[in-house]
Amino acid sequence: MSDDSAPRSTRGGRPAGLRAAVEDEYLLAALRMASGADPPPARVCADARAVYGLRLPGAVTAGPVALPAGPGAGLGARSRVLPDGCSAGEEPRLLRFAADGLTIDVEITVCDSHIDLAGQVHPAPERGSRVEIRTPHVSKIRFPSETGEFATTGLPHGWLSVVCHRPGSAPVATRWHCVRR
Repeated sequence: MSDDSAPRSTRGGRPAGLRAAVEDEYLLAALRMASGADPPPARVCADARAVYGLRLPGAVTAGPVALPAGPGAGLGARSRVLPDGCSAGEEPRLLRFAADGLTIDVEITVCDSHIDLAGQVHPAPERGSRVEIRTPHVSKIRFPSETGEFATTGLPHGWLSVVCHRPGSAPVATRWHCVRR
C-alpha cells in the first residue's frame, strides 16, 4: 500500500517537481542562448514602451523635401542667430517636409543648452488647427498665426518631430529628426 502524502523521489535533496522545473529553466536558457534570443534588458523594454506611446495612429508622415537654393531661401527674417548661448557662427538649419497637400517648413537654431524652433505651415491651416512640437520628453502645443507661423524655444537637444493637427483631417507629422550641436 502506498502513502500519497509521502514526498516523491528526490535527488540532491530536491523534490522531483522542483528538479524538473529547474531543469526546464536551464533548458529554456540554453535554447535562448543557442537562438540568440536572450530576453532584452528591462531598460530596453521600458524604452520600447515609451517610443510606442509616441506613435500617432492615423497620422500621415511628411517626408523631407529639398529646399530652394540661393540667398533669401527659407523662412526669412527669423534667420538671425539668437542670443542665450547660441553660437555666433552657427547658421540655423532649414528643413522642409510635405504630405497630404501640406508643407511644413522648420528652422532650427542650436544653442549650447537647448534648441529654438520656428516654422510655418502652408497653406495656412484653418482656424482651430494646432502645431505640436514633440521630443521624447517634452511636447509643446502652438496655435499657428493666420499665415501659419509658429515658434518655440527651450527644446532639449536630440530627436524632434512636428505635427500639424487640422480639424476634420488626419494629422500630418514630420519624420523624427535628430538635432545635435
